[in-house]
Amino acid sequence: MSDTLTLRELDPNGAIEEAAYAADGDPGGTRSDFFRKAAIGGGSLVAGGVVFGGLPALALGAPSKSQDVDILNYALTLEYLETAFYAQARTWAGLRGDVARFAAVAGAHEAAHVKALKKVLGSKAVAKPKFDFGATVRSQKAFVKTAIAVEDLGVSAYAGQGPRLKQVPVIQAALAIHSIEARHAAWIRFIAGMNPAPVAFDPARDMKQVLAVAGGFIAE
Repeated sequence: MSDTLTLRELDPNGAIEEAAYAADGDPGGTRSDFFRKAAIGGGSLVAGGVVFGGLPALALGAPSKSQDVDILNYALTLEYLETAFYAQARTWAGLRGDVARFAAVAGAHEAAHVKALKKVLGSKAVAKPKFDFGATVRSQKAFVKTAIAVEDLGVSAYAGQGPRLKQVPVIQAALAIHSIEARHAAWIRFIAGMNPAPVAFDPARDMKQVLAVAGGFIAE
C-alpha cells in the first residue's frame, strides 16, 4: 500500500470537497480558489504513517444557523466515509480478533452518527457518495494503519469546527460524536501496540493543516 492516500482516491466523486467548499462561507470565491488558498503554506496530515491529501477542516468564519447546516453536512460526509471504510474492511480485509471487534463496533458507531446527523439535517442532508479505499481495506495490516489515520482525522476535524457552530443543541451533538471518535482513535492505537494518548493536548486542525499538497492542488 502506498503511504500517500489522497482524497481523490477515497472520494472520486468529490463529495467531501463539495461539502467543505459549501461550509467555507466565502460567497465571492470559487471552489478552486478555496482549495488553492487552503493548500498555500499547508503541509500534509500524517497520521498512523498515512498521508491524507485534500481533506480540509474548514476556515474560520462567523457562526450562523446556515453555517451550522453546512458544517453538519461536512461532518455527515466524513461519517459516510468512515462508515464505508469499516464496511468495506469487514468484507475484504480478512480482519481477525481484536481488530475485527474494533471494526464491527466502530463501524456501528459511525453508522449511528450518520443516522443521527441525517435526522437533524432532514431534507437538507447531502446524499451518500461512493468511496474507493483500494488496498487499505484488503489486509488487516493496511486496515489498522489507515484506521488510525481516519480516526485521528475525524477527531481533529470535529475539534476544528466546534467553535464555528452557533446552536447549542448542534454543539452538544457534535461534542457527543467528537468524544466517541477520540475513543476510537485511542482504541485502535492500543490494538496496534501504540501509546493511545502520546501527548497531553490534541490541537484542532484548520484548513491549511489538514489539506495536503500531495499530488498538487485540487482544481475544478
